Amino acid sequence: MERKDFEAWLDNISITFLSLTDLQKNETLDHLISLSGAVQLRHLSNNLEILLKRDFLKLLPLELSFYLLKWLDPQTLLTCCLVSKQWNKVISACTEVWQTACKNLGWEIDDSVQDPLHWKKVYLKAILRMKQLKDHEAFETSSLIGHSARVYALYYKDGLLCTGSDDLSAKLWDVSTGQCIYGIQTHTCAAVKFDEQKLVTGSFDNTVACWEWSSGAKTQHFRGHTGAVFSVDYNDELDILVSGSADFTVKVWALSTGMCLNTLTGHTEWVTKVVLQKCKVKSLMHSPGDYILLSADKYEIKIWPIGREINCKCLKTLSVSEDRSISLQPRLHFDGKYIVCSSALGLYQWDFASYDILRVIKPPDFSNVSLLGFGEIFALLFDNRYLYIMDLRTEKLISRWPLPEYRKSKRGSSFLAGEMSWLNGLNGHNDMGLVFATSMPDHSIHLVLWKEHG
Repeated sequence: MERKDFEAWLDNISITFLSLTDLQKNETLDHLISLSGAVQLRHLSNNLEILLKRDFLKLLPLELSFYLLKWLDPQTLLTCCLVSKQWNKVISACTEVWQTACKNLGWEIDDSVQDPLHWKKVYLKAILRMKQLKDHEAFETSSLIGHSARVYALYYKDGLLCTGSDDLSAKLWDVSTGQCIYGIQTHTCAAVKFDEQKLVTGSFDNTVACWEWSSGAKTQHFRGHTGAVFSVDYNDELDILVSGSADFTVKVWALSTGMCLNTLTGHTEWVTKVVLQKCKVKSLMHSPGDYILLSADKYEIKIWPIGREINCKCLKTLSVSEDRSISLQPRLHFDGKYIVCSSALGLYQWDFASYDILRVIKPPDFSNVSLLGFGEIFALLFDNRYLYIMDLRTEKLISRWPLPEYRKSKRGSSFLAGEMSWLNGLNGHNDMGLVFATSMPDHSIHLVLWKEHG
């Protein structure tokens, strides 16, 4: 058939075909396919691939592809990565998708890192760690052995753990190796805090002492309390040391001379915790940068302004019940913005700018649960049987870890949290090192550590 005649015939057929019903069109196509040979069928197959299986990720502009990908959940996206190399390349390059997925898991994001492949790898690492937490497989345990009597005081900083014991010694341990770095003779220790050069101890003999690690020498002795000293804190910049005692008082000392600068009264129970911290918020009573002292007993938390001045008056007293029917747990969190403490009623969070209660978190069976650490994303809690991780965004417990029969203390210093930065969001690097430490009846120290990534 001539080309001109063919085109006329094709136009006529096309007009007729368009006038048919869908059923008639289908019958027409079936008939034409039955009349076709191998060349025609191959041609048909190739064109159907293009018409019916269009790769939209390949054809769309990259910005539109990224917009569409944001609507898919990460697990679906991982499956889509298996479709083709092109799909894997486009999906892996969508930085915002993977950053958002990491944030949803409780991961801390450094927005300055813009390498797309980096965030997909971080997400894959994150889901592995979160699965380990959910399956109770994220931690491992070890023990430190060396004391010959009960260990009553623990303090952790930068990979080092200090332990104070009734055997009249204090030891400094490298948690990663389990090796004892220093061991010095002291008095009976009820509280300890250290830095690179010195160790400060509060004792059952009613005194506070400062010791030099390298020589073991006592460099300062603070006398004045009439009851055991259960908590100590200090600040070299201010040259101030504070101590909380069973005599219901808090004393403020000159760190360098041992002179008592002030005795803060008002507590009617043992002062089991003192915290010296720089304020980070502004209110009528304080400004960012001011140093604040918190002291806690069984029922109350008192807030004091402190600095180079000698005298100070209590700014505020916080409690969870007016009639003292509910006692506070002996752990206290203060980061300059929020005060957090647990009780039988739940976990209380106060706004430090206004002293208002922001929220009360009440997980199931909270009456026996105590606070260890509190961050922006996670909280670390424990009771007589388990260590718990709570997602503070949902207030749900997401993981637990069994604990042995540890030595219980009403003062709360015979157990502590280790590394704390991960509570503000995991990042793939801060989930390592010590999670929890507690003294045991056999005088050893039980450690819970992050397990290395699989």
